[in-house]
Amino acid sequence: MNDIVDIGIKELVLSFIILIIPVAVLLIYKVKLVKGLLISALRMALQLSLVAVYLEWVFDMNKAWINSLWVFIMILVGVFTTVKRISLSWKVFALPLFIAGLISVIIIDTFFLGFIIKLDYIFDVRYLIPITGMILGNSMNHNIVGLTAFFKGLSEKSDLYYFLLTNTGSSKLALRPFYGEAFKRALNPMIANMSVIGLISLPGMMTGQILGGSSPVVAIKYQIMIMLAIFSGCSLTLFLSTFFAKKNIIGKFDTLKLEVIASEQ
Repeated sequence: MNDIVDIGIKELVLSFIILIIPVAVLLIYKVKLVKGLLISALRMALQLSLVAVYLEWVFDMNKAWINSLWVFIMILVGVFTTVKRISLSWKVFALPLFIAGLISVIIIDTFFLGFIIKLDYIFDVRYLIPITGMILGNSMNHNIVGLTAFFKGLSEKSDLYYFLLTNTGSSKLALRPFYGEAFKRALNPMIANMSVIGLISLPGMMTGQILGGSSPVVAIKYQIMIMLAIFSGCSLTLFLSTFFAKKNIIGKFDTLKLEVIASEQ
């Protein structure tokens, strides 16, 4: 395979010119997103530039404690982003969501890095950080959708919960339709996406590996693995998040404590 063609700094800066197209569309239709778009694009470039410098150092060090610390930071960022996006109480939900994310990462990384890829050094930064990042990034997005559906359902259909509770005598059974809706909303788009990969889209990891000089066959095998890891990670994170969150919204005698769903900010 040929070596990857590098992109110069000047060319990278010039690539921002393409934003003229979406900016023009937003201005024509008077959509007030231009400022947010430009700020987000600049933040993306700055944040990734800083991460690039940091990861160069991390890749050189490749120490288990440094790599683990970076994973912890990624989990924390994902948790606080989720809490903020759903407008939940930080004090009530930050720790349960962190534990859910941590358990999910440990299980998924151990399985795929230790038993599928069979790394001699499971904390190898070349594999641990990118794969964990893809799992956490997707888990965060789908967690937001799933938890939003879960809490919204309980808030708007609390009468259904109490009806099911009265007839079944079990909060576990009464919560089942709310779990079902949360999983359906969160995972349906991913299931649909998996069904058309290779026909409509070439995923980012596979494309990146091919551009990096890997064989398409190797890239495809890794892509299949990462899609399974992402879906499993998203499912497990959402399950654990709703499971731990349930303990904070179900009160004495299985009553709903809906007031804790509202943000304390």
